[in-house]
Amino acid sequence: MLQINENSNSISFENLSLIITKSVLLSFQEKTGDVFEPVRSRIRKQKKRIINSGPDYLLFSLLDVVIDNYIYILSILGDKIENLEDILIQNQDKSIIDSINTHKKELNYLRKNILPAREMLVNLTKIDSDFISSKSHIHYKELQNNINHAVEISDSYREILSDQLNIYHTTVSAKLNDIMKFLTVFSVVFIPLTFIAGIYGTNFTFLPELQYKYSYFIMLGVMVIITVLMLLYFKKKKWF
Repeated sequence: MLQINENSNSISFENLSLIITKSVLLSFQEKTGDVFEPVRSRIRKQKKRIINSGPDYLLFSLLDVVIDNYIYILSILGDKIENLEDILIQNQDKSIIDSINTHKKELNYLRKNILPAREMLVNLTKIDSDFISSKSHIHYKELQNNINHAVEISDSYREILSDQLNIYHTTVSAKLNDIMKFLTVFSVVFIPLTFIAGIYGTNFTFLPELQYKYSYFIMLGVMVIITVLMLLYFKKKKWF
């Protein structure tokens, strides 16, 4: 039996044992609090179905509440996971990874407790017992469908978390590629400029261009023209 603390958002579990006889249903719990108040409320209000039916229907009612609580807790966790996707689109902060990993641990924790319950219900629907009437089998089939639905929900949220992790890594890689692309373009643009500056920075005595009055401005103009042409070429190729 799983329970969620609304204040701390923490999930706790306890082992629940139910013993059914022809006229009595015994329940053993580890803690005082539980999720069975809706069933008690139906009994207090003298609802005909639960009052007139036997222990097998009461067993169904208790298990139904437990499984509904599985789905309720999964829905709360699912809201967090879906909200995380909206945050992921707007911001790729490293804290997102921590949140994804935390939710994966919570989901695995839930699955670890839900799967044995599903196995128990499968066995319960197969056994031929005098304590469970044939007309109640349809109710236990319903329980099996509900818990299968809970497992499917957990599987879908696991896939969503994996997709979110992939989106995060893809987005970060794309940003890194953009940065590397910019730095590469920046470096390539400066290679010919460095080459020109290197030639005219040599210590040879005879460099004809050095004697010309406008050589410096011509060199700067050539550098600017080369830079502009290279940037236009890169833009045409859509490299940045």
